[in-house]
Amino acid sequence: MRFVFQGLSLGGCLSLILGCSVVGKPETFTFVPDFPPDFTYDLTATYVPAKGQTCTVPGGKDTQLGFNKIYMDYEATSEIPLYRTVSDCPLALNHVEIKITGIFGPGRSNSSYDFASFAVRPELLERHMGTFNADGAGEFFGECQWAFRTVGPKRYLIKLLTCKKMDVQGNVARSRPFTAYTLTQLSGKTVRLKIKLADEEKPGWGDTWVQVPGGWKRCMGKGFEDQRGYCNGNYKDFSTFRMVDERVCTIYPGCTENKDTNP
Repeated sequence: MRFVFQGLSLGGCLSLILGCSVVGKPETFTFVPDFPPDFTYDLTATYVPAKGQTCTVPGGKDTQLGFNKIYMDYEATSEIPLYRTVSDCPLALNHVEIKITGIFGPGRSNSSYDFASFAVRPELLERHMGTFNADGAGEFFGECQWAFRTVGPKRYLIKLLTCKKMDVQGNVARSRPFTAYTLTQLSGKTVRLKIKLADEEKPGWGDTWVQVPGGWKRCMGKGFEDQRGYCNGNYKDFSTFRMVDERVCTIYPGCTENKDTNP
């Protein structure tokens, strides 16, 4: 009986240390991605000493948890702890960073990524807090844009991903997708990041492609060895380029060609 009492006391102490005000309240939440096809994510959760704690973790070691890292099996959702103890120091979740990866081809290098994140604090002003619906689900939003360019002497087409914050009405901001929650808010809840893909892709930078019916043509520049290939007022001489499947094309994205010509 003495051991049972000691176990109960220890459990109560741990609850107090971690700031749990309600017995049995969940100490995790679930992250759910709502992404376009061929998009994946990995996630890093960062922890700091819980409110009121004066301890530190030597070198900050083990103050982060990774989800869906390259050495892990991919999981469609992630269950993230709100509290941990490292080096006898009680920690609370402080920040979650989501790496959003878009895949545009079969090769290992045929992908690009950008980031979204949310802050987690013991307390926040109401105007800074994300909200949850009656079902315990919170959402924040982003729009990701593909930008295309060519690389190498054969002018392979690659794409770069940029993601921006978007509100419920669809207005896109300049910053990356972001929101903030309190620890109390997140307990037992679900956070969903909804990413919309921009309707149109765009050139990686200006004066390198010319818009034509069906898409864009790549300016020749000084020749295929000219990696930048600026138009510089020449909107008549265009180059071919190669898709990741080795098709040689003259228009992107409206390419219907399968030429044998080597650019």
